[in-house]
Amino acid sequence: MKQSDTHIADSVAASAWETVNRVVFPVKDADLTLPLYAVEWTRPHVDAGAQDVRVNQLRVDTKHMNRRDLMHLLREGAADASAPENSFTCVSRTKLEVQQGGHASLCTYFNAFPASYWRRWTAVSHVRFVATAEGRGRINLFRSNGRGLITPAGSIDIDADAPTAVSGMFDMKGLMDGGFFWFDAQAATDSALTVSDAGWQVPVEERRAKNRTTLSIAITTFNRAPYCMNQLKAIAGEASVRERLDTIYCTDQGTDLVRNQPDFDAVAKDLGSQLTYLRQGNLGGSGGFSRGMYETCKAGNSEYVLLLDDDAISEPEAIVRAVQFADYAKRPLLVGGGMLHLDNRTVLWSQGEDIDGRQMPIRNAFGSHDFATNPLRDSPECHQRFDAQYNGWWMCLIPTSVIREIGLAIPVFIKYDDIDYAFRAKEHGYPTVSLPGVAVWHQGWHDKDISRTWEEYFMQRNRWIFALRHNPEPSRTMPVNVLSADINMGLHLVYSGIGLHHRAIQDLLRGPQYIIGIYSTAMASVRKLRSTFPDSQAVTDFDEFPEPRRRFVSPSTRPTTSIRRAIDCAVNFGKAMLLPRDGRKSTVPDVAVPTMESTWNAYNGVDSALVTSPDGNSVTWMRRDDRLFRRDINEALHLSSELRRNWKRLHTAYSDPRFTSFKTWERIFKKNPAQD
Repeated sequence: MKQSDTHIADSVAASAWETVNRVVFPVKDADLTLPLYAVEWTRPHVDAGAQDVRVNQLRVDTKHMNRRDLMHLLREGAADASAPENSFTCVSRTKLEVQQGGHASLCTYFNAFPASYWRRWTAVSHVRFVATAEGRGRINLFRSNGRGLITPAGSIDIDADAPTAVSGMFDMKGLMDGGFFWFDAQAATDSALTVSDAGWQVPVEERRAKNRTTLSIAITTFNRAPYCMNQLKAIAGEASVRERLDTIYCTDQGTDLVRNQPDFDAVAKDLGSQLTYLRQGNLGGSGGFSRGMYETCKAGNSEYVLLLDDDAISEPEAIVRAVQFADYAKRPLLVGGGMLHLDNRTVLWSQGEDIDGRQMPIRNAFGSHDFATNPLRDSPECHQRFDAQYNGWWMCLIPTSVIREIGLAIPVFIKYDDIDYAFRAKEHGYPTVSLPGVAVWHQGWHDKDISRTWEEYFMQRNRWIFALRHNPEPSRTMPVNVLSADINMGLHLVYSGIGLHHRAIQDLLRGPQYIIGIYSTAMASVRKLRSTFPDSQAVTDFDEFPEPRRRFVSPSTRPTTSIRRAIDCAVNFGKAMLLPRDGRKSTVPDVAVPTMESTWNAYNGVDSALVTSPDGNSVTWMRRDDRLFRRDINEALHLSSELRRNWKRLHTAYSDPRFTSFKTWERIFKKNPAQD
């Protein structure tokens, strides 16, 4: 017989509860990060697109818009100008004080409870809000759905001269497509209101992991000793993390050693057995993280291993949240963390990532959102639930049971190890969830262009290894994918990138044992190959080159369509193939091209160009060689034919479990000891 809602509520109320999301506040860099934790309350408005998605599919008709219409549009998205400022103070890590008449909202990235993710991936049926309050005012509870529509979920009046426990109950209805739970704190006009030790709790009986779980943390570093040291300090200083921590496997692969940092001895003494410092040769990210995964499974103490980048800045509470979410998940899964921008701390750069396993374009599931200018409460698109296919290894929690079943990372040094691992896990029934409120701050990719570095070899080789492992048959567009990479680099005069791409395909055609055999020497080899190309010769002073004849200026700021861009590409490619030019003997660069303007059109009709690097630290004299480009295209056609002809054989070889086995990695570790 079905119980009534009243009986269900009574049953839930009698349950034992566990806090799975503490409400926390920044104690460091608050001026840079506060909008991720708490914001000033503003009057909510209902976005028309949240009510009817068709509104967002219509183009804004600015051509027929008068000044009144424009002002109305601007006011519709503007914040309430009458909202008070500085009406609250973060007193401590878990305590918020709202001044008299102040009003704070906790509908923020780190403190709104990601209810839809718990609804989708766990068996939790109810969530309880708890807090300790003091003073006079009101705590207002809210919930949203996948459209971002906000619904009041109750209120709690506070009139307490001493700290008083308060709570509220939420059911998990209406959350299939998205939605959050949160609270706002409003102080009376004549009294301050303090809210402390707030959190979101779930019934313990609905936890899949019946015993208390622990984790180990795998950090790999290569000559980023100060950054890695900061990671160790952050973890050591967070009691909630250390309660669940077995050990940190800090795998140092560099020559500037973490153990030589001034604070290392003190932090190591503090952590004690919770720090295991390892040294090995430089095996890249896949080798460093695989070592941490290997050691965790070998020790047999932890249910999870958390992969954590050495140069990221952690929100330690996110580590605990990842573990607790995994504990309650209906089945083992990988819990990924978002990436917040290191230089612009309130910007969410990525929250989970997607990739087409056959065409291989990488894209964010959700990202590039500034919560300082567009708070969560006023961003309906952020309330959707986004399902990710994989999560970057700047932060990713993996159950050790999954590692024992599917093996370690592909032995490829860098690139695509995280993508392959998530796909492999999913093929075994273990999905990846990138959970809001779980994140680190990490540098974005805007100052990198891999095609102009030795990393292009690993990017190109490993994306094809990934495709071979997860596709028994090549896609019909496989030759186009090979050619498009070369055409793009050739039109940018980056012939070294094409050379590395071809070396990458040649090497993978030799099979997985060859890839394993050149593991420790591949980087030096591709660096040497790249250095033979003129476009690899970068200098730090413009005056080392002749003054260019002009500076490139984009001919139009109007947006272009994908069809228009494709036509431009085809025209420029046709000119290079049919009307070859040679800029190798140019005495003066034709044009100076800033990185941000480095498009196909910038090199149209140009024999040579000075091009700045994406990080702004150097400049390269790029010289056109269309005859080499034409030979490269012929070689690309030959290599794509070879790849197609050998696809099935290579698929069988690369998807062999021995390629990622513990025994394979044991041999790699043994052959690459630390170079002290």
